[in-house]
Amino acid sequence: EVACELGDINEMSDEQVLQLLEGKDMFIYAAGADERVVPEIPAAKFFYESNVLPTQRLARLARRAGVKKFVLYGSYFAHFAEKWPELNLRKQAYPRTRLLQEEVAILEGEGEMDVMTIRLPYIFGTMPGRTPLWSMFLPEIEGKDVVPVLAGGTAMVTVKQVAEATLGALQYGKHGEKYAISDTNMKHEEFFRMIADLLGQKGTEIKIVPVDTMRQAYAAHDQQMAEAGREHGIHLAITADIKNRDAYIDPEDTMPILKYNKDDIRASIKETIEICIRDTQKQR
Repeated sequence: EVACELGDINEMSDEQVLQLLEGKDMFIYAAGADERVVPEIPAAKFFYESNVLPTQRLARLARRAGVKKFVLYGSYFAHFAEKWPELNLRKQAYPRTRLLQEEVAILEGEGEMDVMTIRLPYIFGTMPGRTPLWSMFLPEIEGKDVVPVLAGGTAMVTVKQVAEATLGALQYGKHGEKYAISDTNMKHEEFFRMIADLLGQKGTEIKIVPVDTMRQAYAAHDQQMAEAGREHGIHLAITADIKNRDAYIDPEDTMPILKYNKDDIRASIKETIEICIRDTQKQR
């Protein structure tokens, strides 16, 4: 049985949080802001205050409460910040603070509480009463004859696999380890093709375009944001370079350790996008 309590843990006092954690030996931290948020300049300050400081506080309180296992949901951008040093992602606000988030949580647990990070890629799945975030892709494709994409791809998992990997981290994870999980690596072209087909647009051309073309357009958008006093956690000009690469993760790097299982990614994408389409059409 699961008891559900709704509230803003960041508004609770330390004493209230400690009371919630009393008698608990495991904690999963799944809160925070992701890279879709475009905050006021400087973005690093926003992501530091949204992701790093609350994580450090909860890790510290969890340790004080006697929690022995702490799992942090992180981002695969931290993984690629380490893997692709030539892109200087460590200087971009979002991956920079994601890396720091991991480190402060690990240090808070040092010697008393095992802290493990699961670095999450694209996640597909549904929950009652919520429209999946992937509805943000629909305007890029719906009603278009030609949809430009870059040549790269991305790692993907399902919500079920995230749950299984979380249990695996709690059971088998080692303190300080960072587990980048994956099931399927897919080109952006195939992913957009699936969305177009689900929209009934089988005649839409999904066209791979040169990265220089997209980089220029993205850089112009970065400039527009700067003039409006806002900044992406990863500048869009850098995002163009990321999307032109294969942000792939080998499932065998973590699947045998965390013991999560293979799943049907394409079926999960289909189910997720169909709900996005249904909910979007209802809102019109």
